[in-house]
Amino acid sequence: MTSPTPPAEPAYADRTYRSSAGIAGGALLLALSLWLGVDTVVQGHGTAPWLALAGLLCAVPLITAFSFRPVVFANDDRLLVRNPFRTITLPWAAVADVRAGYSSEVFDQSGGKYQLWAIPVSLRQRKRASRRQARDAAVDGSSFSAAADVTDKARLSPADQSIRELRDLAEQGVSRESAQGGTSVRWAYEIIAPAVAGALLLVILLAIG
Repeated sequence: MTSPTPPAEPAYADRTYRSSAGIAGGALLLALSLWLGVDTVVQGHGTAPWLALAGLLCAVPLITAFSFRPVVFANDDRLLVRNPFRTITLPWAAVADVRAGYSSEVFDQSGGKYQLWAIPVSLRQRKRASRRQARDAAVDGSSFSAAADVTDKARLSPADQSIRELRDLAEQGVSRESAQGGTSVRWAYEIIAPAVAGALLLVILLAIG
């Protein structure tokens, strides 16, 4: 009697890219908003509690959208980008380029451009990395060019390291059969709907006094 075949496992789990600073800032803002809002609801008078509830209904989804929601997942077959209001899925065959200028961006074969909110670019970190590269080059006695391609990932800024990894995955996966297909975009209505409802309710309450 043959034993059952175990289920196939993926080549490796998704690589996950998030902004720890964004999450920390979002947690602080969320805690402050909830503290002030709940306090106003409990102790406020007149329309103040209703204004606080409307404000929370609008603010909490927006804080969540811009701090906790952004993430980038990458595996052998595809890149999944979760931004504040959209989720973009790009099989590697659909990716034309991944780059980091003043912001991190991915371009698809049809000319679409999508920001990677989860991989923020810090010009200060980039300048620090450039100074480290120059110092290491001087120690090694080799010439240094700011525009030269850096092969040592440890010398890159965190954002540039992440972009380099995504480019490598794109190059490795572009010809894979399971990485074919086009870009798909899904709007985050679970974020948009309550934020819009809260904003409208806030406007109405302010208008009627």
